[in-house]
Amino acid sequence: MQRRKFLKNSGALTAGMLATPIIAAPSDYEKNQKPIDTQSNATIPITICTWDFGNATAKAWEVLSAGGSSLDAVHQGVMVEENNLDNQTVGNGGRPDRDGNVTLDACIMDKDANCGAVLAIQNIANPISVARKVMEETPHVMLVGKGAEQFAYEQGFEKQNLLTEQSKKEWEEWKKTSQYKPIINIENHDTIGMLAIDEKGDIAGACTTSGMAYKMAGRVGDSPIIGAGLFVDNEVGGATATGVGEEVVRTVGSFLIVELMRQGKSPQEACEEGVKRIIDKNKDKQDFQIGFIAINKKGETGAYCIHPGFTYRTYTKDGHLNNPSGSYLKS
Repeated sequence: MQRRKFLKNSGALTAGMLATPIIAAPSDYEKNQKPIDTQSNATIPITICTWDFGNATAKAWEVLSAGGSSLDAVHQGVMVEENNLDNQTVGNGGRPDRDGNVTLDACIMDKDANCGAVLAIQNIANPISVARKVMEETPHVMLVGKGAEQFAYEQGFEKQNLLTEQSKKEWEEWKKTSQYKPIINIENHDTIGMLAIDEKGDIAGACTTSGMAYKMAGRVGDSPIIGAGLFVDNEVGGATATGVGEEVVRTVGSFLIVELMRQGKSPQEACEEGVKRIIDKNKDKQDFQIGFIAINKKGETGAYCIHPGFTYRTYTKDGHLNNPSGSYLKS
């Protein structure tokens, strides 16, 4: 059953119960909001992603420059890294959990706030494609574990062994000490999050990861959680995150950044505030990395992280750049 049909049928039942329309007066919050400028100095189309995943942004730009949608752009863009066996932090070839199982997480969100996610899915090389199927073909937002895997098979996805020889060799070496201590900007370099605005001005986002290397079985971070690892509001902008997902979840980081932009902050200011919120909750602990990127309706971008070393890619008609992010701590 398609989501739209499900919602339409549910809505019809609800509508029949209402005798008169309900009109809510605008709240003080709504009255005080400044109009969002979506026109001046607009930089669209544009795509942006976490880290130096230039092949991914190049694919997304290929879609955008041909007049394609932002949703197709982010979907096809992040799939490049899911299929990249040299990238051991995303998709096929990702590093396993401590039991030797590769479990993948992904989510996607479109201009109309439709979204889909899969969590801890195994044996499927492209979780972002399954997440999109969840969004478009079910009444749900999230499917988890065996249920997500079974749904993928029903949708025609093939079962595949995702543990490559390289990742298996590293896991077996790790088992000699079994020390779980992610290294900043290495094992925390675990996610590709991508945002795009197409030529119509519509925003979409996608996020996909194999999660922390050697995590506990069943662990899920922020990446597939709408509002934490990714959030899009087509009236305002979008944000996505990378790093230690537990800390992003605690502040609902991507949603926070979009709401800060709604209140008038630039993408850069919003990302900085998002990082500072996390720092404030970890005053005695700074041995982890968080990085945020954001984009607003005009195509302005921002990025900020805790430790130096985080970069992000942008692709517009003016060029394809790998940009260093500002950081809370200095080298």
